[in-house]
Amino acid sequence: MKKSNLYTGEHTSQISFPLGGIGSGCIGLSGTGTLIDWEIFNRPNKNTLNQYSGFAIKAYQSDRLVSAKIIAGPYQPPYMGQNRQGEMIFSGYGFGPIEKTFAGYSHFAGHSFSGEFPIAELRFWDVDFPGQVVMKAFNPFIPLNEDDSSIPCAMFDIGVENDTDENYQYAICLFVCSSFGGKQSKNEFWQENRISGILLGTDCLEPSDLDYGQICIATDARDISYQQYWFRGGWSDAVEMFWRDFTSQERFSNRVYEHNNSDARDTGLICSHFSVEAGGSAGSHFVISWNYPNRNNYWNPKADKTPWKNYYAVLFPDARQSARYSLIQWDRLYQETDCFRKSLYGSALDPAVLDTVASNLSVLKSPTCLRLEDGSFYAFEGCQANAGSCEGSCTHVWNYAYALPYLFPALERSMRENDFHYNQWPDGKMSFRLNLPLGSAPNPFRACVDGQMGGVLKSYREWKLSGDSAWLKKYWPNIKASLEYAWAPTNPDKWDAQKTGVITGRQHHTLDMEMLGPNGWLNGFYLAALKAGAEMAEYLGEDDAAAEYRRLFEAGRRYTDKELFNGEYYEQKIDLHDYDFLKSFYVEDSDDYLFNVYWNAESEEIKYQVGDGCLSDQLVAQWHSNLLGLGEIFDKEQTKKTLSSIYHYNYRKMCDVHNLWRVFSLNDESGIILCSWPEGKTRPAIPVPYVTETWTGVEYQLACHMIQEGMIEEGIQLVRSVRERFDGKKRNPWNEFECGSNYARSMSSYSLLLAFSGFQYDGVEKSIGFFPVYPDKFHSFFSCGTGWGEVQFEKDTVVLKLLYGRLELTNFSAYGTDQAVSACLGDVVLPFERIDGRIQFVQPLEMKQGDLLTVALG
Repeated sequence: MKKSNLYTGEHTSQISFPLGGIGSGCIGLSGTGTLIDWEIFNRPNKNTLNQYSGFAIKAYQSDRLVSAKIIAGPYQPPYMGQNRQGEMIFSGYGFGPIEKTFAGYSHFAGHSFSGEFPIAELRFWDVDFPGQVVMKAFNPFIPLNEDDSSIPCAMFDIGVENDTDENYQYAICLFVCSSFGGKQSKNEFWQENRISGILLGTDCLEPSDLDYGQICIATDARDISYQQYWFRGGWSDAVEMFWRDFTSQERFSNRVYEHNNSDARDTGLICSHFSVEAGGSAGSHFVISWNYPNRNNYWNPKADKTPWKNYYAVLFPDARQSARYSLIQWDRLYQETDCFRKSLYGSALDPAVLDTVASNLSVLKSPTCLRLEDGSFYAFEGCQANAGSCEGSCTHVWNYAYALPYLFPALERSMRENDFHYNQWPDGKMSFRLNLPLGSAPNPFRACVDGQMGGVLKSYREWKLSGDSAWLKKYWPNIKASLEYAWAPTNPDKWDAQKTGVITGRQHHTLDMEMLGPNGWLNGFYLAALKAGAEMAEYLGEDDAAAEYRRLFEAGRRYTDKELFNGEYYEQKIDLHDYDFLKSFYVEDSDDYLFNVYWNAESEEIKYQVGDGCLSDQLVAQWHSNLLGLGEIFDKEQTKKTLSSIYHYNYRKMCDVHNLWRVFSLNDESGIILCSWPEGKTRPAIPVPYVTETWTGVEYQLACHMIQEGMIEEGIQLVRSVRERFDGKKRNPWNEFECGSNYARSMSSYSLLLAFSGFQYDGVEKSIGFFPVYPDKFHSFFSCGTGWGEVQFEKDTVVLKLLYGRLELTNFSAYGTDQAVSACLGDVVLPFERIDGRIQFVQPLEMKQGDLLTVALG
């Protein structure tokens, strides 16, 4: 069953919970407690095992073994076996589960998996084992502390709750296989103060070699035994001897080899020993850390193969140092991570909404994300099984990802900076995929409207969140050039060549083809960028530019609302049978492609368009604008009608949909398809791609927008429909996929927290506000550019508690602050004035970690 964040039985079968740092790779914790998906070798590595790697436990009294088990629950189907990467003959389908899954080993009969990202807690029990085993697993996730959140490690707190009436001794063993075999393999035991570990590495490669690296297993347990090497032999000699040693001896005796003359990979283990009295509990900390410092652009055959260092290898020279740091700092790292978890999960949100806000943060810990040598952030769109999927921090996909800018704003700003430094052409054109290594020539492919205009919006957001006007001033020439590329004479796609406020040209976009002619979807991005551009220009004293942008915005908005709204939603204005219209987009000597690809001679129709269809993403620019405080882009009543139409026409039970594209939902599952053509509308013979797919990132932005506009129950229902698809039985709750696993667009789900809390923040004006959907006794986590904490609404009182960082405030607003009677920072009374519904402090205040701001309402 699955209940809230608790998974049991068959609902644990699809779980892989990522344990790793931002940009460092990760190890998957399966729903049964085994270690899978070893994605620590500078690329994705789905459906893999690292030979024999995992945990075992035994209970004994004196020299009598009571019980010994792999720390895992029952193996989940299929039992016929399945092909896994890297496995040789005599494995796969028809051979049963691979023995390295521990399916045949003694394991626990009962288990549960509780996942509140970034912390997983598993419980194991069996009639023949004295006590319950509890495993807590995490990697530090501390908003605003991007370096501690990037440690290349998986951390485990494993203990026993002895619920019997006898005393027992226990031993917990961590064993991990080296990535090196043969003569390259070298395992080294080390101790430093109370920390003990084994470094699984090599001394046959130079530290600069692309394949160089290490894994380290370590513990701070007081009483340990260890083996640098498992027994070397053929067949299953090594694991036979391991299990014999574990079950026949109280402690492990060390084993050392000088040279490895076989191709086999060596395994090392470390074991903690402790006693637990009847009714008591105890346990040990374990860390698996890694350091594979050097990587290159393996995914692009034409790319420069010059290697660079992972940022984590700049922080930690080897795997031993990251293990040591994690264990020494364990209490702080866990407490700050758990503080975030408790605060987030304490938010008064619908359980499905809270589930998706938190679970999709896991994308940041997956191989989708990299941190380059200078610490800047780079990402794929998602992950293929063993390679990144769609390179380059793709601007139109990462438009949707609202988690990073609010939780790790410095990393989000680094994406803007890399775009401006490496991706922008002299005329303002922005390549929408960043080539690596940094400094490579930008991609010459055409610019992307939603990506480029989204970049203007994101720059506005980064300025407001940080309050750093020097940053805005530095990059304003780049931002301005990006916006004005819409009418630049060098723009071959002539987006708005006549400066009308309406994009009429050729428009590449996130559906991977090009729209031709006016449409509400992409013109909305242009309008929002113009509005943001006007505000930034005015702040910097460029009044003429601000006036021009506002004039274009008003003209474009009038046209969009009048000419593109059909009474139910916004359409694309195009005659699909007008061959001459297609010819008008032809660029001499470069566009035979246009006619070969976009003209359907049989139907005499232009391909890959929406026409009078109802596109789910048509209002996405208004969603952005609501979140950023930019106000209305479209007519407000038409916006509400359009949202209602999208819900009515595009929210489907999938058994009623003829989906010829990728199958992300099926059978009796429900979801939002990307586009529909209601009765009376004409579906193009070959419409825009992906039309019947369900993209969770689009579903979440749409749900959020509905909630913003008062369609609360409809928005919540959309979210529930998505999370019912990712229930641990059918799909992994921590891997919402689209073009591959761990897909970035799914992080649009973070915007749901912003919508429900009505969160507003302006670091330039130093103002914060909360206007929650349900203001009575509302409680929520919040995070901005410099601090994070909780807001609590009680009767006649609003309390703001800062849990981390700092927060400078001049203004505070919420429901009822127009009648505020007092404000206190701790015990200090703060004088203020009531202005335009908010309170303005007479003296700016700076909140520090642990501070409480209490506002009493009249």
